Amino acid sequence: MTNQPTPQAARAKVSRRGLTRDAVVASICGFVVVLMVGASYAAVPFYNWFCRTTGFNGTTQVATSAPSVAPLERTISVSFDSNVAPGLPWKFQPENNEIEVKIGQVVTVYYTVTNQSARTTTGQAAYNVAPLTVGAYFQKLNCFCFTEQTMAPGEKREMAVVFYVDPQLAKDSENDTLKSITLSYTFFPVRDPAPKPVAAGEADQRKGG
Repeated sequence: MTNQPTPQAARAKVSRRGLTRDAVVASICGFVVVLMVGASYAAVPFYNWFCRTTGFNGTTQVATSAPSVAPLERTISVSFDSNVAPGLPWKFQPENNEIEVKIGQVVTVYYTVTNQSARTTTGQAAYNVAPLTVGAYFQKLNCFCFTEQTMAPGEKREMAVVFYVDPQLAKDSENDTLKSITLSYTFFPVRDPAPKPVAAGEADQRKGG
């Protein structure tokens, strides 16, 4: 005769299978939660990297050198827009509202910034260009928007941006009729500015004092 498992043994076996299945499901759920949390922390830096790399949403590019070819004869009008977010008591405006540039020409333009309050304030500029598809071709060599800007009470300062329109734009058939670009900045307040390193001379002076 074949030994048949007792009802108690059968129930125990089913129970063990249930526990094993529950453990696997719990492990999978836990992994998914960890993955989602990790993704949420990575989403912002990944999005910023993606925008800088592709020019998505009008994000301009950061160049390390001027174009290797001479400027083209084709010109484009570049307009400059300036804004200040609520909470930052600054006056911010371009010295020129619009200029005409050759594609591939390195250009320096200036904005004037004034801290209109009686206290030191810090801001940082967000930026994009329009049309949004031009972001991949708008190259900045230097810009005040790369770092936080701290202004003393009543201070007025000229801030420069050095840029060029990449000659590769002329090879993009979608931009054959492009005649103008708008570069837009908005300064936002920085509540907790990054501490600046103290120079060696200042540190020695403080110790000696």
